[in-house]
Amino acid sequence: MVEIIGVRFSSAGKIYYFDPKGEQLSVGTKILVETARGVELGHVVIANKNVDDSEIVAPLKPIIRKANEDDFKTVAENKEKEKDAFIIAAEKIREHNIDMKLVDVEYTFDRSKILFYFTADGRVDFRELVKTLASIFHTRIELRQIGVRDEARQIGSYGICGRNLCCGTFLDDFRPVSIKMAKEQGLSLNPTKISGVCGRLMCCLQYEQNAYDDMLKKLPHKGAVVETRDGKGIVVDVATLKGEVKVKFEEGDGFRFGSYKIGEFKPLNSKIKFKEESDLQGEETPEEKIFEGELYDESEAKADDAEEKNVNKSDKADRRGGRPRRAKGKRPDVAAAAENERAERKRGGRGNGRRRGGYNRGKKASGEPQTINPAGDDPEAR
Repeated sequence: MVEIIGVRFSSAGKIYYFDPKGEQLSVGTKILVETARGVELGHVVIANKNVDDSEIVAPLKPIIRKANEDDFKTVAENKEKEKDAFIIAAEKIREHNIDMKLVDVEYTFDRSKILFYFTADGRVDFRELVKTLASIFHTRIELRQIGVRDEARQIGSYGICGRNLCCGTFLDDFRPVSIKMAKEQGLSLNPTKISGVCGRLMCCLQYEQNAYDDMLKKLPHKGAVVETRDGKGIVVDVATLKGEVKVKFEEGDGFRFGSYKIGEFKPLNSKIKFKEESDLQGEETPEEKIFEGELYDESEAKADDAEEKNVNKSDKADRRGGRPRRAKGKRPDVAAAAENERAERKRGGRGNGRRRGGYNRGKKASGEPQTINPAGDDPEAR
């Protein structure tokens, strides 16, 4: 086991582990650490705790020290310099006529490097731009191309829910999101309604999916038969977040409905349908069978299908005059004739078949018809 602390360098993003060197650090404490980019100022998001060695990516770097007032002043100065650097870089991009959009500029804590974040449709040749910026700022320059999701996180905005973007507040990483998640959550499949400001599917679809999966395990699907205190009925609507289903019952010549929460109904494996269909019942699945108040027994249905197939076969035989269906393969007379012909050829005989080329008698080699005198006279003597 190793003692670690979790550190972030922005309001949202990945969490990195560091060695606290025996110091007890609470959440929110500002500290200086050394990373691959140089010395940076971060804040603690995970207090001291012990983790297994397999969770650590060696080597585990130690913290430098807690941040003080001078460090906070340095960070404020860097923020001012970043604004000036953004204006200068945007102007140089226009001068070099490069098809790219500058998103953000970031100074490292010790000002040993400046990072320029940009978006572009494809690959961009910015070598000349890097040389120009290095000659102006006299420090290391790094240009990073990012995607639309990273752009939305760095710029920040509000979602359709009215809150700050999840990716810019608490999400630590971007995880894959699929349209299947929106379907299982009962949302509209219109991309414009389930997409965020970045144009991609909303991140909340992914991290809320676990809650929906847990609830869907306890709730039946539409069209399922459930046993309630009021009798057996068919589920016509499912409220996943409420953990509630709406059930339809047959009552006389009409129907009645009731709502039941988890624990107030018992799903049944079989499916039934009432005598009359209703628009409120939902879509009908192909495997559903219609019975009048009786449950569907799959074993009995298979036996009925087998009996029906046997009856159909006998009917077809009667229509053909009662002749049994011949087995696949050659007919007996044809097979015997072919066998006799092969035997005759082995003995050197002509066999029962025609000699190859017999149909071409009386024709020239060129394929033109030849005139034949039926009487046997010489045609030139005429």
